[in-house]
Amino acid sequence: MHAYVPGKASADVPVVAKLSSNENPWGPSPKAVAAMQAALADGHRYPDPASTALRQALGAKYGVDPAHIICGTGSDEILHMVASAFAGPGDEIIHMRHGFAVYDGATRRVGATPVVVPDVDYAGDVDAILAAITVRTRVIYLANPNNPTGTLLPAADIRRLIAGVPASVVLVLDHAYAEFVEGAYEDGLALAQSLPNLIVTRTFSKIHGLAAQRIGWAVAALPLIAAMDRVRGPFNVTSTGQAGAVASLADDGHIAMVRDETIRLRGWLAGEIAALGNAGLRAIPSACNFILVEFPEDGPVTAADCNRYLLDHGIICRYLAVQAMPRCLRISIGTEAETRTVAAALRDYVEGAGGIA
Repeated sequence: MHAYVPGKASADVPVVAKLSSNENPWGPSPKAVAAMQAALADGHRYPDPASTALRQALGAKYGVDPAHIICGTGSDEILHMVASAFAGPGDEIIHMRHGFAVYDGATRRVGATPVVVPDVDYAGDVDAILAAITVRTRVIYLANPNNPTGTLLPAADIRRLIAGVPASVVLVLDHAYAEFVEGAYEDGLALAQSLPNLIVTRTFSKIHGLAAQRIGWAVAALPLIAAMDRVRGPFNVTSTGQAGAVASLADDGHIAMVRDETIRLRGWLAGEIAALGNAGLRAIPSACNFILVEFPEDGPVTAADCNRYLLDHGIICRYLAVQAMPRCLRISIGTEAETRTVAAALRDYVEGAGGIA
């Protein structure tokens, strides 16, 4: 078992753009900030252990019965809850090859065996997942859209996966980046209330800009909620986090701004990377607030060399060699200035390395 390796937060030179952790560069809603500041006055009191007001606000926002919602210290804690509640030694947990690193850690933490299925050009493969299910399978983790690749499985594939997973296996759809999807999307929230083995996880760390507060939530059938509640940490979501999340849910204007700007800059950056295609760079189509860039395996232009170049210029991205993707850099969408800065630096690196004329 290996410790989770977060994105870098510093460089040897002054940081110009930190684009390594898929953070919301515009920050939380001003209403959320005010609510968190007000909550500090009660900092001597333990938080509501059931996150009651937050679950009620989520229920009203998404049309979900609050009894079917559980909150966690980020969706990471909920992913660990699932493994703790439903798997152990001798059991198997399935996840895709280029999936969220927490899945492997959660699996090994409870003594279960990770079963890693191949992807198709960085995207999940429903047929491979279904073929990997055995009598020992207890949990399947699937992020859609996927981190760190940004790829999205269409709603029809998700429905086919849900239909094909036996009722004895818990299927977790990790939807941390759901708000950045354009077009048709199966969010699974309605299905999670009615199906006995489906859990959908969400987070306030991304579009809501509350990463520092560590707030996640999930929807599932009542027996699954009860099982996870038994392994949930007590008082797990802070009072400031709960207050900020409730206020953020009410600020539709701020969330719409973050979504619109992210999608606009994501499209623009993808176009800039495509213009470097002669050097072998490829932007993997993304439905998230980041873009995965694939580099040639060797030659004058590589992901490792580019990563060093960017760091030398104060630009921090996520080099994915730690996740067995040594040809890839993941670049979070930043502000307009940050996104233009990293695009210019990519071009300067490629031209300087002799990758394009």
